[in-house]
Amino acid sequence: MVAGASSGIGRQVAIDCSKLGAKVHIVARSEEKLEETFSLMEGEGHQMHQCDITVEEELDRLVAELPALDGFSNCVGVTMVMFVKFLNKKSLDKVIVTNALAPILLTQKLVRKKKFNNPASIVYTSSLSGVYTVHYGDALNATSKGALNGFAKSAALDLAAQGIRVNCVNPGVVETEAAFSGTFLTEEEMKEKQQYFPLKRFGKPEDIALAIIFLLSDASTWITGVNIPIDGGYTLL
Repeated sequence: MVAGASSGIGRQVAIDCSKLGAKVHIVARSEEKLEETFSLMEGEGHQMHQCDITVEEELDRLVAELPALDGFSNCVGVTMVMFVKFLNKKSLDKVIVTNALAPILLTQKLVRKKKFNNPASIVYTSSLSGVYTVHYGDALNATSKGALNGFAKSAALDLAAQGIRVNCVNPGVVETEAAFSGTFLTEEEMKEKQQYFPLKRFGKPEDIALAIIFLLSDASTWITGVNIPIDGGYTLL
């Protein structure tokens, strides 16, 4: 299952998994965007599930619809740039619920309803800001992604006996519509920011998707509880 499959990294994960022969359940709020993703997938046996994972009643319906899963990739997330003095409860609720509480609760429901095979793999798309200080105004994103990173480590311990691995990928700046719409930088400033990366470019959705697929696959059967930075060398500096 790929949650957040309507665009960006989630869409790329769904497409690439389908190309590798997986039967993929794609999940997102927008039915129109889900259909766009579905049309780009290869193979047969895929299913769409329209669901807002921040709404618990919709989560219950989603979990009831799903078969037993070999893997779960969570790519749902929002980005909001806001300096500390402007923080407010509404913004905190939106970002923390979407980025942390919703995928955590979805995981809990999947585990409780025994929706994972043994073995299985869970991969959360977190953010570099959940581990490192990346830029000004990132308090909301850092708080929510840091919570997700911490949960993944604890879940990896709790679920190991059931053969379920839990890991996070922590991307740097990736060229997605959601990421760029959340920044206060101008186009010129974004080009300048690229020079901070040793590889002199931002990431692309496929860069992150391939790492997620590695962690979902049997190629990583002895990896659990890790937060992997995928940042073009940003944290080397």
